[in-house]
Amino acid sequence: MQKILIVGSGDVARRILPKLARRAVVYAVLRDVQQAAWWRAQGARPVRADLDDPVSLQRLAGLADSVLHLAPPPGSGATDRRTRHLLAALSKSKSLPRRLIYVSTTGVYGDCAGAWIDETRPLNPESSRAARRVDAEQVLRDWGARAGVCISILRAPGIYAADRLPLERLEKGTPALVDREDVFTNHIHADDLAAACVVALRRGRAGRAYNVVDDSDLRMGAYFDRVADAFGLPRAPRLSRAEAAAVLSPIQMSFMRESRRIGNARLKHELKLRLAYPTVEAGIADALARRTACSS
Repeated sequence: MQKILIVGSGDVARRILPKLARRAVVYAVLRDVQQAAWWRAQGARPVRADLDDPVSLQRLAGLADSVLHLAPPPGSGATDRRTRHLLAALSKSKSLPRRLIYVSTTGVYGDCAGAWIDETRPLNPESSRAARRVDAEQVLRDWGARAGVCISILRAPGIYAADRLPLERLEKGTPALVDREDVFTNHIHADDLAAACVVALRRGRAGRAYNVVDDSDLRMGAYFDRVADAFGLPRAPRLSRAEAAAVLSPIQMSFMRESRRIGNARLKHELKLRLAYPTVEAGIADALARRTACSS
């Protein structure tokens, strides 16, 4: 039976587990031991380890045939020390994993002025967090080429789900940009990202990147409007970029500086993934149906 190691046991990993638990031995790296009971009950084998503590990672060596690396880089610095620690630990065994899937971000492309792009677009990270992702991608590619491990990279945009919609933002009346200054934004439902991870374990090509995005073609404000209309909330007020900069935090504004529309042909043709939620409208409708069912 295949042995799979999940590194980064958050929401998407929890969605992946049911797709793997019946046909593989799944090890889940946990920093918080209080989560172990849930993972064990779902059929996984918890492993206490911390990517910020290299000594704790020694037990990962030789543990699995495949690795799903979903852990984010650290919040500061020019490099992804966590990915380096993970690869150093895996390299301590002569029995290396055959395959490693890394979930990166579409932020590695930087601002594309609203243009349609695909995976051939040169990387141009414009934030430190995106630069750390680029660093992780390059470290993984280099390691895979040297060690003979198949590395596939999944670049994900804004991840949403029924419990990950901007409802609180809308309730607070947080503004969006006026349409003429707004940015194009990209989305993927958490369930579809989980499904992409699973199919990449079978079909991902070595050294290949895949944009894991849906078919939506929306500006950010239009996305907020779709959610507001569906849930009966007031639409976000619209401000100019200068006006928004005076009331929003630097982090909030950083997401309004990059505009791109991303193609997903590789995802569909090479990984052969059929999206359960091909548009945000489909995901919002599902979220609304879930809420209605819970309240009835």
